[in-house]
Amino acid sequence: MSQFSIYFVRHGQTFFNLYNRMQGWSDSPLTEYGQATATKVGQALADKHFDYFYSSDSKRAVDTGRLIRQAAGAGDQPSKTLMNFREVFYGYFEGGDSSRTWSLVGHEYGVTSLHELLDHVSIEESRDIMRSIDPWREAEDNQMYWDRIDQGFDYLKAHHDNHEKLLFVSHGTTIRSMVSRFSPETDITVGPKNGSVTRIDVDGDNIKVVDYAQDLVDVAINQHL
Repeated sequence: MSQFSIYFVRHGQTFFNLYNRMQGWSDSPLTEYGQATATKVGQALADKHFDYFYSSDSKRAVDTGRLIRQAAGAGDQPSKTLMNFREVFYGYFEGGDSSRTWSLVGHEYGVTSLHELLDHVSIEESRDIMRSIDPWREAEDNQMYWDRIDQGFDYLKAHHDNHEKLLFVSHGTTIRSMVSRFSPETDITVGPKNGSVTRIDVDGDNIKVVDYAQDLVDVAINQHL
């Protein structure tokens, strides 16, 4: 059975993050602060060894991964993009104002953010609601979303073993969603900060969340890696 650890890092801050806009498969560049955060994460990991580096194929994740590898002195380490670990696709709501979008999705609860909505419904239900109100019916529902994530885990299981350590730059809601599924007792109402790390260990079909949203820049992490 495959045994390895994945350190999921949320990409650095982007302009859509700064402007509070829905950023799923749509993309926007890293801000200067986002670039600096990625560099600091790489510096924090400079004395750690990772066997392989991954990112989603979104440019914000690719750019964050490149800056991390450069700062960690791991520019020559193997790296690859996997689309399976993209952010949720928000369909019609891509690029829209986040407060307005979540007020529509959570209309019956009077909320204006995913944080508030998660006090009323699960993150899985939030995807189904969004697809149901998308006038184009393009937003990913929970089944569609997990079909591609599961395929991503299958790929990693087929290519890694022997207690390897992988660093994977991914996205806030995707990281939240994985933690919700594999560690349902964990409070995900507060999402991972840009640049934070979430460790997930894979042992065959057993997937375990070891750490959620650890801040690599502000917190000593030696005990976690």
